[in-house]
Amino acid sequence: MSGSPTVRNFWPDTKCAKAFWSQQEVRPYRRLLADTLDWCVPSVGERWLDLGCGSGPLSQGLWERSGGTIKEVIGLDCAAINEVAFAHIRDEATPSPGDRVRFLCHNFSHGLSLFDDESFDHAVSGLSITYAESYSESQGRWTTEAYDRVLLEALRVLRPGGRFVFSVNVPEPKWWKVGLLSLGDLFRAGRPLRFLKRALRMMKYGAWLKQEARIGRFHYLTAEQVCEKLQAAGFEPIEWRRSYAGQAFVFRAVKPHHTHWSFDPGAARDQTCAVGSCLSPGNAG
Repeated sequence: MSGSPTVRNFWPDTKCAKAFWSQQEVRPYRRLLADTLDWCVPSVGERWLDLGCGSGPLSQGLWERSGGTIKEVIGLDCAAINEVAFAHIRDEATPSPGDRVRFLCHNFSHGLSLFDDESFDHAVSGLSITYAESYSESQGRWTTEAYDRVLLEALRVLRPGGRFVFSVNVPEPKWWKVGLLSLGDLFRAGRPLRFLKRALRMMKYGAWLKQEARIGRFHYLTAEQVCEKLQAAGFEPIEWRRSYAGQAFVFRAVKPHHTHWSFDPGAARDQTCAVGSCLSPGNAG
């Protein structure tokens, strides 16, 4: 981010990464994980990309739901410590994945130039693309250019017919609702003091995220705004639903069999989005 103001970025920090590892221990996140994987439907021989993978719960879920029949899943994240979590997945997942579940340290805000066109069958992401950040020195403000670029890059690296299944937080997420539904998990945790310490640290980072979103650095968008950006990137059809105690949207967008890529930063309960419109909502998770 050349020319950006001096700001603190916690995402690559080990403490921040480990704090969010504990998400997997709470019921709202487990529901979100299940809702996301339900829409992935991994199959034999597929190659998957996991954007902003963290400790790899989606990568592991894809592997295990396929019964170890997918060809490969690559987790991408800016926090190098997540390689430790992926090493644990390779040791503990059933069946053993070997090097077919692997981690790459990379900040997707800078694009996905390390991957060729149409190199993945499908892509997945959990509460991550919201934090794609870009600062315009000429405009003197944060923009959505990196967010738009991630969507376009996801389209580029997918094969025709490929699905992009991802979750993002709702505008002004109410973390206390997630915390309230997670209280019982504190007492069920094998190490409750560690669980509480990580939960408090995660709440601190949550306050930072909302603060930065208010100045435009991060992007808590409405479902309709995300639909518009997906359509501008070239995805169709698009579906979405709520999950995570109502504090996240889960999207499933498909790369058409006939499309072209042209990055334009300015263009840009189950529900289906047709091109140019969003139809009536269904059930919220």
